[in-house]
Amino acid sequence: MPRKLILDCDTGTDDAIAMMLAALHPALELLAVTTVNGNVEVARCTDNSLRTLDWIGRGDIPVYEGLARPIIRGDFPVPRAVNRNPGVHMETLPLPPARQAKQPLSAPEFLARAFREAPGEIVLVAVGPLSNLAAAMALDPDFPRHTAELIIMGGAVEKSNVTPSAEFNIWADPEGAAVVLAGDYPKITLVPLDATHQALVSLAQCEELRALGTNAGKAAADLVAFRIAGYEANQPTGTPRTAPVHDALCIAALVDPSVITTKFVNVVVETRGEFTIGRTVVDHEKRTKRAPNCHVAFGADREAFFALLKATFAPSAP
Repeated sequence: MPRKLILDCDTGTDDAIAMMLAALHPALELLAVTTVNGNVEVARCTDNSLRTLDWIGRGDIPVYEGLARPIIRGDFPVPRAVNRNPGVHMETLPLPPARQAKQPLSAPEFLARAFREAPGEIVLVAVGPLSNLAAAMALDPDFPRHTAELIIMGGAVEKSNVTPSAEFNIWADPEGAAVVLAGDYPKITLVPLDATHQALVSLAQCEELRALGTNAGKAAADLVAFRIAGYEANQPTGTPRTAPVHDALCIAALVDPSVITTKFVNVVVETRGEFTIGRTVVDHEKRTKRAPNCHVAFGADREAFFALLKATFAPSAP
């Protein structure tokens, strides 16, 4: 039986690839998408999500729009990554306008209701700032216990991207992230930059995806190629003509847990440091007495990750 999941995202190039993987893989049943302020403003995240689902023939999956700002802060203290030229995200994905519209219910309200009505049955995959999840916890204190598992793309141990200390998703709403990581979830898996940068996709592999001839393959090829140009210009990976596809690795790990290697450790979020705001403090050497709360991915299998992408985006068997 396929695993049921809800994807919370800020679409976003890598979010779109994660969404296509979740919507098309036969081992998964994507019940809904919720959007949050992040890579682009939340209204654009919603539009990009609707476009992505429509493009791959999954316009039946509902999209719920969420918070337009962090739970405490007015917004981010510096411009979004999309404003870099070239960047790794774009305000509007290069896909046709969607024929369907967003749902009337807000994302936090939907999340609280969906998990309350099916306790323990649905995995929540969060690949953007964690504002919607923190809001859902405020609406229903039992929300964490109703999830089957929480998988988060976010955080950094040795790597970072938005500041010398922090990864964007956590930094964009550090108070929200702190609330979520302190929540009573049955299981939290954290997939930080340290793992996603071990699952790079190359420009040559983009051509393999394009050659599949499917809408998903073509879109993934275009989006990863765009990301590669942005990484080459602003933050080279160390492997020429490659880029990480952070969010999709979380979906791959849900399908095949062996795609990542994890360690059960304590993680807290810095919310006050002048130079370290948004840092995920990962106690992987057990320097404190804080109990472990997250299965943190320290490694990833690059070949297995791409093979899963390629197989999922290939034409369906007759």
